[in-house]
Amino acid sequence: MSERKGLVTFKGNPVTLRGKKQAKIGAKAAPFQAVAADLSVKGLADYPGKVVILSVVPSLDTGVCDIMSRRFNVEAGKLGDQAVVLTISRDLPFAQKRWCGTADAKNIVTLSDFRDHSFGQGYGLEIADGPLAGLLTRAVLVVDKSGTVAYEEIVKEITTEPNYDAAIEAAKKLA
Repeated sequence: MSERKGLVTFKGNPVTLRGKKQAKIGAKAAPFQAVAADLSVKGLADYPGKVVILSVVPSLDTGVCDIMSRRFNVEAGKLGDQAVVLTISRDLPFAQKRWCGTADAKNIVTLSDFRDHSFGQGYGLEIADGPLAGLLTRAVLVVDKSGTVAYEEIVKEITTEPNYDAAIEAAKKLA
């Protein structure tokens, strides 16, 4: 497993990301398994023929993650049935379900990487040190209908929001 230092910061302090590899544009998206709110296991293979936006957050119970997930919920409602937004964190599925109810989030699918960490480690997005160690860093990836990464943003400062417009535009071009 590789580690990358200094790619992102948390409140200005560098953190180390850990995982097998970083997702690269043009590469096949790594398979993963994560737990849905109903405790079923889901992954990219469960969304064949769809453009998939992977909205990765440290925890839905934090301000920026809440804002980001609410924004992607609104955007997902505009994308139609050719695309799906998967919001992935290490929050337990019960917490994700509670957040969805509170936020009235009906257009995104929340998935938890708590069980085997196959998403965070497979995409190189697991935070290895600092106060957020064990969580996922903030990122957005867009995977095309054939399973290839078409867009990737690892947000440089974890406490800031991603470039929503660029991610949505990338998804719209592929849908």
